[in-house]
Amino acid sequence: MFTLRKRLRKRISKSINTVLIGKNNFTDFILSNPEISESMGIKGYYTIDESEDEHYYIGNLDLLFDDLISKKIDNIVLCDDGIDEKTCNEILLIANKKMIRTYLIPDFKHLSYNVNSLNMQHGIPIIKSMPEPLDNYENQLIKRTFDILFSSFVIIFILSWLTPIIALLIKLESRGPVFFTQERSGLKNQTFHCLKFRSMRLNREAHRKMATKNDERVTKIGSFLRKTSLDELPQFINVFIGNMSVVGPRPHMVEQTKKYSKILDQYMVRHFIKPGITGWAQVMGARGEIYTDEDMHNRIEKDIWYIQNWSLFLDFKIIFLTVVNVIKGDKQAY
Repeated sequence: MFTLRKRLRKRISKSINTVLIGKNNFTDFILSNPEISESMGIKGYYTIDESEDEHYYIGNLDLLFDDLISKKIDNIVLCDDGIDEKTCNEILLIANKKMIRTYLIPDFKHLSYNVNSLNMQHGIPIIKSMPEPLDNYENQLIKRTFDILFSSFVIIFILSWLTPIIALLIKLESRGPVFFTQERSGLKNQTFHCLKFRSMRLNREAHRKMATKNDERVTKIGSFLRKTSLDELPQFINVFIGNMSVVGPRPHMVEQTKKYSKILDQYMVRHFIKPGITGWAQVMGARGEIYTDEDMHNRIEKDIWYIQNWSLFLDFKIIFLTVVNVIKGDKQAY
């Protein structure tokens, strides 16, 4: 198992693109140790001033800002305490929007970025700007195993007999397909086709406009499906396939992602993990129609809290609260 894990980590590290910002004793030590730099996926470093090191030197901070936008960078490590606070804020702001994970060396002087997660990488203390339990491979394995087992149970023992009944009721009331598929934003902002039982009549605004209260597009059987959340059941197929999780931030329409990623600084952080059928925001009342940007901001805050505080027990709690809400009814479900 240890050998397999070592090989897996080596393979994963090759696909990771990590860059250092700054040149000091920490960067010299990391870059001089091939085992450490390879395991962290380090490709080189950027500095305030030009460097004569041709091997690992990538460029200055102007090039860094260009590369953050145009190139695939997975992680950045801030090592230089000579960078001014404004520049640090700009780097972290772009990193959040581009879903790039950021780390800080502990003696870094600008510690006003929610720095509360200390990691040790080969004996080197590194502060992560946001705690993220699901960045751990073991936790990812636990969550994925639970997703497969839970979704398999639902598909075999519920969807297998309920789908034909719902399909018949949908077909009897309106023409069109039984399932409604829509492109949604998923892990790392990769789009996927999210499955639902069709709850509306065929219309041209289905992929652009969210359902509203007393929406004329919603059918009678569709209204029942939406109020009971039965329309979401086919998403367990998405979970089994692997582009969703049972619990996580709800996947938004691509148009919503484009809009709110420009308005809310931390919006894209929610794509660090897979979207879910249910989530912390939903059980805390932040679901349904979005009236103002503040509504979306409150929802994103809860999504990020979930990412920072994930545990298997928390997933169980959210599933339990979801079932309770379905039984007693949710005013925001329409």
